[in-house]
Amino acid sequence: MPSEAFPTILRRAASGPDAVAAADVWLSSFSAALPTVVSPRSADDVRTYFRDVVVPLRETWVADAGAEDGIVGLMVLHGDELSQLYLRPDWRGRGIGDRFVALAKERSPGGLNLWTFQVNKPAHRFYERHGFVAVEYTDGSGNEEQEPDVQYVWRP
Repeated sequence: MPSEAFPTILRRAASGPDAVAAADVWLSSFSAALPTVVSPRSADDVRTYFRDVVVPLRETWVADAGAEDGIVGLMVLHGDELSQLYLRPDWRGRGIGDRFVALAKERSPGGLNLWTFQVNKPAHRFYERHGFVAVEYTDGSGNEEQEPDVQYVWRP
């Protein structure tokens, strides 16, 4: 059972050994939050992508709960884009996402943008609570999943 206290979480930059655990957080979170969205990549493809691209080439941060639970969340920044923010489903609602967004704003003080799927209403509420505004809705033809999405922007 995960600890209820956030102070046990270490928020740190990811390194190579974190790639598989971060990918597994992504996989479990994507599956739980977006059950109707079909990922075009297999689980092994996602792990390879995290190992070869995300962790070594992007600014990747993890929430690490230590030996008992390991990596429980991740955030990826790419310039002014918050390109990934995923939490293990059993670790949601503990303030980790809030702390990741605060870190993203610190790292990109001029503003941020992100995309999320239109069906992901909890993500909409989360980002709007943090001052993001929806600026564009698409039919999904520009993403791998071919799923309608929405772009959010935060400006200080």
